[in-house]
Amino acid sequence: MTPRTVDAIRASASHAAFGSAIVQNNLCALVVEAIIDAARKPSWHWCSVDRAGWDFEHETGTKLEVKQSAARQTWAASKLRRMPRFDIRGRTGYWENGITWIAQPGRYAQLYIFAYHPIVDEMADHCDPLQWQFYVVRAPLLLTAQAISLSSVKGLAFAQSWTDLFGAVERERLK
Repeated sequence: MTPRTVDAIRASASHAAFGSAIVQNNLCALVVEAIIDAARKPSWHWCSVDRAGWDFEHETGTKLEVKQSAARQTWAASKLRRMPRFDIRGRTGYWENGITWIAQPGRYAQLYIFAYHPIVDEMADHCDPLQWQFYVVRAPLLLTAQAISLSSVKGLAFAQSWTDLFGAVERERLK
């Protein structure tokens, strides 16, 4: 038996992880970051790595963190649908370049994008950028909360489509 090539293994793993319309919860953040990366302006860099303190960085040093939630999941949902909540608690530190641990408590991003996928029927496709709603919030508006509900996010920002996302990001960055 001839072993499969590295590229074939990557393709097989990618298909298993991302080959269906609904992406399992532990991989959905990666999909959302890829969607945001496709919308970003050249002055922004996708810099997240495992355990990064933020996900995108502007050439001026402004940091952006992405939080996501989807109404439809790969696991069976209970009959009682809960409003999504996003974890925004401060961290104890972060990995610099994915290598060096920097012990510095707090939040590191100046901007947050809260991404929500509201579709629950058979039309739901987590990989479709046009199905997501995006909310851009400046970090100081989050105060010291540990978590924030979608309804609270909606009180802080208007929903943006994927096509308008980085216009909203730039408006908030320049405030």
